[in-house]
Amino acid sequence: MWRVLRPDAAHVWGNDEVRRRLSWYYDVMVGRKPSKYLICKSVEAEFKGGEGLEELWSAHREASKEFAELWSKVKEGASLEDLGRPEVSLLDLKVELAKRLLQRCCFCERRCGVNRAAGEKGFCRLDSVSRVSTWFHHYGEEAPLVPSGTIFFTSCNFRCQFCQNWDISTDPFNGVEVDARKLAAIASTLRREGCRNINYVGGEPTPNLHVILESLKFMEVNVPILWNSNMYCSLEAMELLKDVVDIWLPDFKYFSDACAERLSKAPRYVEVVKRNHLIAHESGDVIVRHLVLPNHLECCTKPLLEWLASNLPRALVNIMAQYRPEHIVAREPSRFPDIARRPTAREMEEAYSTARRLGIVFKPVS
Repeated sequence: MWRVLRPDAAHVWGNDEVRRRLSWYYDVMVGRKPSKYLICKSVEAEFKGGEGLEELWSAHREASKEFAELWSKVKEGASLEDLGRPEVSLLDLKVELAKRLLQRCCFCERRCGVNRAAGEKGFCRLDSVSRVSTWFHHYGEEAPLVPSGTIFFTSCNFRCQFCQNWDISTDPFNGVEVDARKLAAIASTLRREGCRNINYVGGEPTPNLHVILESLKFMEVNVPILWNSNMYCSLEAMELLKDVVDIWLPDFKYFSDACAERLSKAPRYVEVVKRNHLIAHESGDVIVRHLVLPNHLECCTKPLLEWLASNLPRALVNIMAQYRPEHIVAREPSRFPDIARRPTAREMEEAYSTARRLGIVFKPVS
């Protein structure tokens, strides 16, 4: 079915540049290599559960080094079959750390510090319970990802005035509760049904980090883990994620803190998102998404593409033309006159020509 709906998703792997830049993802997708979360399960971690937070982070640093060494060997052809499973793994340690961080939540750079484990709620309006709005085979993602096993979490840590998923990003209760076991069952089923990856998105997946990581304990299916995020994660969250994510689908919206603050209520945006894109680029395959906003080529699109060309040379970049006025902008266009229309054909061609000039591979299709 998907080959009829999206023939480019079948043809894309004939593109040598796509194969080169997404080589790890491809090998996991077709079963040649084990996904990173399975490698984590083979790395022993030294902790018993009663340690303080700093002791846990120290143990995590050591185990993460061992992971990096093992991942390198796996990429060169080593097998996990002869290693067995330790009693306590790096994945177990990541789950423990996520649960500790939830008690003074710092999953994202808002660092609300509330005890979500005790029912308190911060900017994302979520306590410890995760809710999923929908999960399905997604045929509208980038060609290398289709069909994508997409899991949409409710709520978000941004307040984008033009959000196209505002019905779930603004309503934490627009979904069904999922615990780690149920989330694992959803993901495993999507893979068995033929999805190329498990795509955690929303809303925003970051506030649900504790449930996502724990769900991996109850999965054994070999599938690429995809992180589809606004990338406003904290450094602590990135440390927990970088050893389990096989392919990153980060959103880079702005290259101006003023734009980010006004349109998404996201302070320090450029600093945080640049840092996290660099970590993603170092730890897996990357397809960067940039949604072109009308009237934002000079402040955002062009300098952002310059930065990507200089700093993320292996990443594919999807320059997106899908912007349309939605949510608050659609209801109150006079408040946001700069983005109260779609981008013009001329604006999109300026964005594409900038990417071509910089040598950016910006259309990951056949």
